[in-house]
Amino acid sequence: MTIFDQILEAQELLGKNRESAQSPEEKKLLLLAIEALWFVWRNGQSYEFENYLKDVEANAPHRVIAAFNTRDEADAWLGTKPKPPDLALVLIADEYHVVLSSRDGTRCSLVPDPDLEYHLEGMMRDGLPPAVVMFNTREEADAWFNSQAEPPAQTVIRIGGEHYLAVYYRNINHRAMFPFSLVERLRERRKRRAEGGLGE
Repeated sequence: MTIFDQILEAQELLGKNRESAQSPEEKKLLLLAIEALWFVWRNGQSYEFENYLKDVEANAPHRVIAAFNTRDEADAWLGTKPKPPDLALVLIADEYHVVLSSRDGTRCSLVPDPDLEYHLEGMMRDGLPPAVVMFNTREEADAWFNSQAEPPAQTVIRIGGEHYLAVYYRNINHRAMFPFSLVERLRERRKRRAEGGLGE
C-alpha cells in the first residue's frame, strides 16, 4: 500500500469518527487531523512524510532539518529565512538546538535542546544497549559509517570502551555519532536543579 493510499484510508477513518463524535471540540480536532494530512499531500510532502514514519518506527532520535559546524553558520542560515521554522530542531556541532521564533518571524533564536539526551536516557533504561559493531578508533568508526550508502536510522556502536549512537538523518543526508555519556549531562542538570530547590 502506497503512502497516498494510507493517507486516504486514514482520512476516511478520521471522517467516520468525526461523524460519530459527540462534542464540537472532538469534531474540530478530527477535522484538524484530516486537514493536516491534506496539507502533507497538497504540499508535495507525502514521500517525505513516509520517510519520517520510517524514522518513527525505528524509534530513532527526532529529526533535524539542518546541520551546521558552527553557531555562526546556523545564525547566518536562520537570517536567510523569511519565515523561520518555529520549533524545528537543528544540529550545531552535533548538538541539538530548537528554533524559537515569533509568529511574524521578526524575532528568532536557537536554543540548546536536551532532546537527544532524553532519547539516549530512554535507550538506557535497562542498562547500556548492546553494540552492533565495535571499533578501536573514531577514524575506523567514521570510515564504517561513511561507507554505507543509506545506514539504518540509528545503530549502537562501541569505540574503544565507550558506547555511541550512530544516527543517520535521511532527510538531510547527515551522519552523527553521539556518546551515551551525554546522559550524564542531563543527570547533572537535574542534580543542580534539585539542589537549587527547583525540582526537575
